[in-house]
Amino acid sequence: MGLSLLGVHHLAIICTDYAASKQFYTEVLGLEILAETYRAERDSYKLDLALNGQYLVELFSFPSPPPRLSHPEATGLRHLAFAVADVAAATRHLASLGVACEPLRVDELTGRRFTFFSDPDGLPLEFYEA
Repeated sequence: MGLSLLGVHHLAIICTDYAASKQFYTEVLGLEILAETYRAERDSYKLDLALNGQYLVELFSFPSPPPRLSHPEATGLRHLAFAVADVAAATRHLASLGVACEPLRVDELTGRRFTFFSDPDGLPLEFYEA
């Protein structure tokens, strides 16, 4: 009997400016706060975020985290993609909030539209038309 994965539990993101990242993920992207914890011994915040009631992201702050190369085509975890009904509308919404997106692209395998943008730390995020 092999490994029986049940699904993805969460993604963990370490940020450099907790307040800016908290604002981005909650107010710009609209994720819901499930819990916020400050751990004094680690001088670290942990923010549990959900999308449509499903636990999705752990946002962490740590003192002086090392930088990471962050481009959609860099080695390692490529990006975090959010499904949206209309990529163009989602892109216009981000633009109205001062968040720049790359030009819309079309996935040559599926014919679906998508675009990339970045969180406050430059982590590549994607909107993919469902």
